[in-house]
Amino acid sequence: MFKHLSIIILLFCIAAGSQAETICDDCAESLAPRLWIPDGDPATDVLPLKASHADIRINGPIAEVTVSQHYRNDGQRAINARYVFPGSTHAAVHGLTMKIGERIVKAKIEEKQQAKQLFAQARQEGKRAALMTQQRPNVFMMDVANIMPGDDVELTLTYSELLIPEQGVYELVYPTVVGPRYGSDPLQTARDAAWIANPYAKDANGRNPAATETRINLAIDSPIAIKDLQSVQHKIETRWQSDKSATVSLAGSETQPGNRDFILRFRLQDEQIVSGLMTYSQGADNYFLMMAEPPARVQSEQIMNREYLFVVDVSGSMFGFPLDTAKQLMTRLLSALKPTESFNILFFAGDASVLSPEPLTATPEHIRQALAMMSGYNGGGGTELINALTQAYAMPRKADVARSLVVITDGYVNAEREAYTLIADHLNNSNLFAFGIGSSVNRHLIESMAKAGAGEPFIVTGEQEVDAVSTRFRRIIEAPLLSNIAVTGKDVELYDLEPKHIPLMLAERPIVIFGKYRATSDQAAIELQGQSANGTYHVAMPLAEASHDSRAGLLPVLWARNRLMRLADRAGNDMALNRDEIIKLGLDYSLLTPYTAFIAVDEVVANAARQAEDVHQPLPLPQGVSEYALAARPMPEPEFYWLMAMLMALIAAKRLRKGQDHV
Repeated sequence: MFKHLSIIILLFCIAAGSQAETICDDCAESLAPRLWIPDGDPATDVLPLKASHADIRINGPIAEVTVSQHYRNDGQRAINARYVFPGSTHAAVHGLTMKIGERIVKAKIEEKQQAKQLFAQARQEGKRAALMTQQRPNVFMMDVANIMPGDDVELTLTYSELLIPEQGVYELVYPTVVGPRYGSDPLQTARDAAWIANPYAKDANGRNPAATETRINLAIDSPIAIKDLQSVQHKIETRWQSDKSATVSLAGSETQPGNRDFILRFRLQDEQIVSGLMTYSQGADNYFLMMAEPPARVQSEQIMNREYLFVVDVSGSMFGFPLDTAKQLMTRLLSALKPTESFNILFFAGDASVLSPEPLTATPEHIRQALAMMSGYNGGGGTELINALTQAYAMPRKADVARSLVVITDGYVNAEREAYTLIADHLNNSNLFAFGIGSSVNRHLIESMAKAGAGEPFIVTGEQEVDAVSTRFRRIIEAPLLSNIAVTGKDVELYDLEPKHIPLMLAERPIVIFGKYRATSDQAAIELQGQSANGTYHVAMPLAEASHDSRAGLLPVLWARNRLMRLADRAGNDMALNRDEIIKLGLDYSLLTPYTAFIAVDEVVANAARQAEDVHQPLPLPQGVSEYALAARPMPEPEFYWLMAMLMALIAAKRLRKGQDHV
């Protein structure tokens, strides 16, 4: 009898031990984020960021954003604060100021290492200072030194971006929180990714202790009447000045607006697109922006058979709402497949598993089989994207069939550049479409993977968007493309064009070209032509008719940001080869880059004692993201062991009762 009881106890101990395991054996040496435990020392203010306010102005297709971060030290000791925060994937960050009381210090752009040295020196000397660095194109870090008890410091950063409509819909995305990134490399081999270990706080009683006051005010002006103005994830209050002008603010009922992206969408009257030519002169350089509406889409009667390889993220950060949404999306995508098409699914987390060794035809039976396997995943483990992509590209494929990879993930992974390189290296046999799932998706990863794979990015913030996004995916893959695109000048020399090459264009958004020019006559024009399903497509835009309004002054930094997207954001492992050019762009255009940073130093010595506590401002988890995304939380897989232990315990107990009956 005691032998059987010992077995039962041992089984429960094994289960309990499994439940206690975490992602990282040694979190101090791991890149994995962890749960924030409140500091019990009241003398140190561990939440110095009190508020983050955004003032956004949309003028035509250009958005200007001013973000003010308010830091205040309510503790009794001097602190050095670090805050990780998100930005738009297309943002050109070109300004930073620091205000302490009535004193305002304008930050300078410097090479990153030089800026870090200046910051470290100021911190050591007891001076207030701010250092802003780029960790990823959509992730930034602010370091503030020597915030004294009672200090109120305001840091104001400015950035601009171009809004490019898709299907006639313009979208402004203002991210408010950085989602946790899975990273399997130790800190000593990935120092540039140390920000990933930033702590996260969990909700308590419906409120997150790391939530800051978040305010968003937006003004929109358009040359064409605006319609269908709506917020995707927040409740808003809209005040119309006219049918072409409005102001937008968060509704008073928004109590935690800072845990998900603020997304504003709008259309223009009669589905028009703000196309045309904009020019601006700065010194010896003349800049232009061309936006040309794509040719009308024509459905082809003969569509080449296709094979789809779905690569689906089932890791810990997908637990709950993201994975539930992904399951609905997969149901919709698979159900839309045609009997002539084939598919396969690779599920990945720490490792990967596949639906079938060979692609399956899209029969109802095979689709039911796929959905049944999908329903068995609940989310758990790390996010080993590179291993999954490597395995996906190596999987068998049918001959004479066009294969497309469809990646579905929240993007919370530290493997961006490796992914782009791998995808670009396989463009000869597959293109790639990327679906981002969640309220605060890593858009940089999603957009850049699609760009590298000559595909298209899709963002699904909730279940309500599944049908529309999946329908758009089908429409895009079946639509003819505009190919062989060329941009030329009539009586004008064009140079430094971005993008440098346009191999093909999906007919869902306007064609956008940045560049510089030297005009040789009053009849100069910029021309664009390509091949569509209906024949040759051609559009000409005379320079004499170009717009020169106030928005045009942002063309230099927008041109530089688009060049950076090619040299840095999407250069894969080759980014280091472009280091000198990236630094020159950053310094010439006062632009934040991977190799440049903003540094502001107040020359007044505030901390004569030169002693301060280091504080890493914890972040709230994005809405819908489970604590299983954090290293300090166990993964759901051990629940399996609990169930097995209970089952085996019941069996052992039953045998024990039988044995007692025989006694």
